[in-house]
Amino acid sequence: MAWYDNAVFYHIYPLGMTGAPKENSYGEPVERLNQLIPWISHIKNIGCNALYIGPLFESVGHGYETTDYRKLDSRLGTNETLKKFVAECHAQGIKVIFDGVFNHTGRDFFAFKDIKENRENSQYKDWYCNVNFWNNNEYNDGFTYDNWGGYNLLAKLNQKNPAVKDYICDVIRFWVKEFDVDGIRLDAADVLDFDFMKALRQTANEVKPEFWLMGEVIHGDYIRWANESTLHSVTNYHLHKALYSGHNDHNFFEIAHTVKRLYEMGGNRPDGLKLYNFVDNHDVERIYTKLSNKAQFAPVHILMYTLPGIPSIYYGSEFGIEGKKEKFSDDSLRPEMSYDVYGPKAADNDCVKLISALGKIRQNTKELNFGDYKELRLTNRQYAFSRSYQGSTVIVAVNNDENGSSVCVSAPDGEYIGALSGRKINASGGNLNIDMAANSGDIWVPAASCVNCELGETCEVAQMEFEAVEQPVKEEVAEVKAEAVAQANVAEVKKETAKAVAGAETGAEKGAEVVEKKGEAVLDLNKPYEEMNVAELQEVILGKMRRNGTPMTEQIIKSVRDNEHLGSLISWAKSF
Repeated sequence: MAWYDNAVFYHIYPLGMTGAPKENSYGEPVERLNQLIPWISHIKNIGCNALYIGPLFESVGHGYETTDYRKLDSRLGTNETLKKFVAECHAQGIKVIFDGVFNHTGRDFFAFKDIKENRENSQYKDWYCNVNFWNNNEYNDGFTYDNWGGYNLLAKLNQKNPAVKDYICDVIRFWVKEFDVDGIRLDAADVLDFDFMKALRQTANEVKPEFWLMGEVIHGDYIRWANESTLHSVTNYHLHKALYSGHNDHNFFEIAHTVKRLYEMGGNRPDGLKLYNFVDNHDVERIYTKLSNKAQFAPVHILMYTLPGIPSIYYGSEFGIEGKKEKFSDDSLRPEMSYDVYGPKAADNDCVKLISALGKIRQNTKELNFGDYKELRLTNRQYAFSRSYQGSTVIVAVNNDENGSSVCVSAPDGEYIGALSGRKINASGGNLNIDMAANSGDIWVPAASCVNCELGETCEVAQMEFEAVEQPVKEEVAEVKAEAVAQANVAEVKKETAKAVAGAETGAEKGAEVVEKKGEAVLDLNKPYEEMNVAELQEVILGKMRRNGTPMTEQIIKSVRDNEHLGSLISWAKSF
């Protein structure tokens, strides 16, 4: 088996994580990439053995308008910086893949600049698609050209041009020789020319054993891109959507149907279509922000780590940080994160504990990496399936309900151990009865091959109380501090207010007045959600849960109390 068949990925957007300037001055290199070196041990400790990092190379701004494919972005350092970073990853047992932005270049790329200077006489005029010297554009170039996504900042390369094809293949060879990279994630692979991708695959087969090509594909039949002649894998956006909406809507049928369709697409074989699974990345909102019920962080990730495919964690999401997509900016999805701030928090963060356990279970459970998939039980709120390999079967069961539940599934007789909870149950007569707490799940491994010994200790994370970690934008630090002071008095009245709301069969949407006062602090639940503060929104959510019949366990109450992100609370309140 190749290294990527047993991979658990960590994904870093380096310009954001290191706090690099949004625009490149092309000045003297600044060694920001070195800030990520302490994170390598963290990546390994949470059970990841592969890193997808990018974009890395010289560009104008966000990294996807490439200026030079052979030079590390000067905001991150020099080529020597990147060479040492990859070497350190390899020393700690972590494979590395780069972002390959080969569909388009920036306007500062040498070939494009030559066209601007020499126009019809440029030897590179056929390097780009549909260059037309009879038109003009917003840059007043005196010509037009095809772009990506409607942005002339991103000029589309003519991948059918043999010179372009040879140039990009030489770039791959350079990356392997210079940096010893292990693979490439192809940006915008869903609009790449298929013959171009075949040339990239031939180059991949030549440059290094098990060199991996993974493409960014949003929609369509993934097998068109991921096969023996083009790419090894593509991004699994179908499952990404199903995972969060299937939990928000209490609809496991959506998830199971998606898995079944993708598994059939690969010929109903575990090795037929190994997709790159994720719940968030640098282009979409954080999973903690998208989930209406934050407690479902657990079943979402249990599924992501155990369903067919290759799991991936986007930097920071293992801490449960928030990230909401903005209309004209992705900055909130790509925040700066200092190891000095977050590293010490890892040991006590419940989200990190869960991700760490899942990563180690995944690496040490061959059934999850190579086993076939079989659906065992499915309702709107409960889902169980098996992964079997070489005569051994692992059972995965999850529950997205706010109440406990149980399922009975077929399983080989014998003792099973919950890899997350450490619980032991027995299958007899071909049946395994599994009890599950609210918003939880577990991975039931035959006792004979249990991975708990590999983990060093039982991972009691099945019912953890997850706490979001909000990442403030630099410019908002003063505002955040002021908000914290303003909330200090409000915090004093939470207990009294909770008592008032607990006995009230009313809420803001019914026009009732629920106001609790203590000193100068006031909680008024009779106003629009957008005008409420954190404490008021928390009480609205708790009141709605009570009226819906949700058992008010300590875990549920704490998950509401610990969420102090206004945007998240507003969305949560509106979701009922």
